[in-house]
Amino acid sequence: MPRPTAAQLVYGFCTVLFSTLAMLLLSQASSVPGIAVIAVAALALGLFVALTVPAPRATRSPRPTQPVRAASRPTSGTSARASSGAVREPAKP
Repeated sequence: MPRPTAAQLVYGFCTVLFSTLAMLLLSQASSVPGIAVIAVAALALGLFVALTVPAPRATRSPRPTQPVRAASRPTSGTSARASSGAVREPAKP
């Protein structure tokens, strides 16, 4: 199982914190079993939220293709003019 990201941890923590406070204030629970039920429900909700946060994709965007250039150095037997791209056409008779 992959490690959780920072966003997943933060969303889960905030969900647990705010849902616990909201449920305690709305229910006005004062007994130990009531508070325990609220705490377990908030933890379950936080775990659910943390697991449903989309993880970043591992796919890489394709690099733009660059045109292939001709060799910049002349090879043996060719002139610098021919390798630089200025090729002369033979004269027509």
